Amino acid sequence: MIEINSTLTCPECGNRKTEQMPTDACQYFYECTFCGALLKPLAGDCCVYCSYGDVPCPPIQQAPGTKSCC
Repeated sequence: MIEINSTLTCPECGNRKTEQMPTDACQYFYECTFCGALLKPLAGDCCVYCSYGDVPCPPIQQAPGTKSCC
């Protein structure tokens, strides 16, 4: 079963927020709702959920072992 919620942790301020992930695309940018930092994926990751979330994005969940889905 695919999990569609992931808790993002901002690397700038440490704020955590649970968000619903898109199921058919990667989300490349995310603005922290606490400090306003603009998050982008780390090198080798396809989206902000794979870099900063506690659950990887749905396309990666469907293809375990891959690093890119886009």
